[in-house]
Amino acid sequence: MAHRRLGFWRSFAAALVIPVLKVWTSRTWLGTEHIPRSGGVIIAPNHVSHFDPVIVGYYIFSAGRWPRFLGKASLWKVPLLGGFLRKVQQIPVERGSVEAVKSLDVLVDALQQGGVVVIYPEGTTTREPDLWPMRGKTGAARLALVTGAPVVPVANWGAERIFDPRTSKLRFRRTPVTVTAGPPVDLSRWHGTTPTRQVLEQMTDAIMHDISLLVGELRGEQPPAALYDRPRRQAPSAGDAG
Repeated sequence: MAHRRLGFWRSFAAALVIPVLKVWTSRTWLGTEHIPRSGGVIIAPNHVSHFDPVIVGYYIFSAGRWPRFLGKASLWKVPLLGGFLRKVQQIPVERGSVEAVKSLDVLVDALQQGGVVVIYPEGTTTREPDLWPMRGKTGAARLALVTGAPVVPVANWGAERIFDPRTSKLRFRRTPVTVTAGPPVDLSRWHGTTPTRQVLEQMTDAIMHDISLLVGELRGEQPPAALYDRPRRQAPSAGDAG
C-alpha cells in the first residue's frame, strides 16, 4: 500500500506502530491471499488478548489493506484522540437501540466505500479458560446479511503471551505471533433471508466454527467440539433480595 494512497495521518499512524511491533514481535503471516485486494470486506478475528488488535491490524496492513476497527463512541469525544481516530478512519459505535441503528449505517457505508471493517464476533476477549473462541454475538452476521460483503475468518495466536487477559501481565520480551486467514465463510444458504434471531445465530455459529478451525491449526490442536458459551448473569432470586 503506497504512502501516497494512505495520506499523511494513516502513514503517520503506521510509522508510529509498525517499528515498535517489529522489535516487540517476530511475525508469521499466513493466508494473506484470502484478504481481498479491493472491495468491502468484513474481517472476523478471534480475540485472545487486548494486544491482538494491533497484531491483526498489522497483518491486514501487510496484506495491502487499511483496517477499520470499531471503538466505543465515547473515545471520539476525547480531545485530540477523537480527531486522530477520525483521521485514521476508525469507526465509532454507539450503544442503545436508536444509536445502534446509526452505527450500523456507518458500517454499511464503510463497506460500500470498499473498506475493510474488522469485527470481533466475540465482542470481548474470550472467557474460555484455555483461550479457545467462544460463541459470538450477531453483529458481523447482521452486517453481512445487509451488505452481502464477504466475511473472512482470521485467527491469531501469540498475542496472549504479550498480554494475557487471565493474569493481566504484560511481557516486554520479543514474542512470536502468528496470524492466518481462511477463505470467506460460506453464508450462501442465508442469502436474502430475513434477519431473525435464529438466522443471525446460525450465521454467527458458522463464522465462529471457521475461526475455531483456524485457531486449532495455529495451535496444532483440535478445537473443542462445542463453542464455549459465556456464563450468563443470573437475576437474584426472591430469597436473595433484601
